[in-house]
Amino acid sequence: MKLLGISGSLRRASFNTALLHAAQELLPADVTLTIHDLHDLPLFDQDVEDQGDPAPVTALKQAIDAADALLLATPEYNGGIPGVLKNAIDWASRKGSARSAVALAGKRVCIVGASPGATGTVRAQDQLRLVLRRAGAIVEPPGEVLVFQAHTKIIDGRLTDERTRELLDRHLQAFLALLPPL
Repeated sequence: MKLLGISGSLRRASFNTALLHAAQELLPADVTLTIHDLHDLPLFDQDVEDQGDPAPVTALKQAIDAADALLLATPEYNGGIPGVLKNAIDWASRKGSARSAVALAGKRVCIVGASPGATGTVRAQDQLRLVLRRAGAIVEPPGEVLVFQAHTKIIDGRLTDERTRELLDRHLQAFLALLPPL
C-alpha cells in the first residue's frame, strides 16, 4: 500500500510535517508513506494551465495518481486552510491542458492537523473536508486528529506525546481498514 503525505505547512520545523513523519513510524511495514513537498508549486493560474501544467504541478499530480490514498496534515491559519494546501488542491482538482483524469477524483484522503492553538485545527479540517469533497475526493475516516498546543507535543520535529501518538495510530489504522484491498 502506498500513501502520499502532504503537509500544508512550508515551515522547516513544521508541526504538521512532523505528524507525517510520526505516521511513517506508526504505519505497518507493508504500507509506505512518501512525503511530497509543495515548496515549488506555483500559484494556480488558468492562463498558465492553458499553456500546460508546470513541472511541479505534473509531479504533484503524478504522485497523487501513483498513491493508493493520501494523508494530509494541515495547520490552521486565521481559522482556515493554509493557502499552500488549498493551492495544491486547486491544481490537483483540474484536468489541465492535457485533459487527463483529475488526480483527486475518487482518491481516498485522511486528514490530521497540528497547531499551537487551543482548538487544534478543527476549522481548517472542516474546510478541508468540504474542499476535498468538492474536488471529488473521499474523506475518511470519521473522527479527527486535532493536535492542540502542538509546541508541547512535538519537540525538535518529533511527536513525543504518547497519548497523541496513540490517537494518531488509531486514526491511521481506522483509515487503512477502510481502504479497499490491493
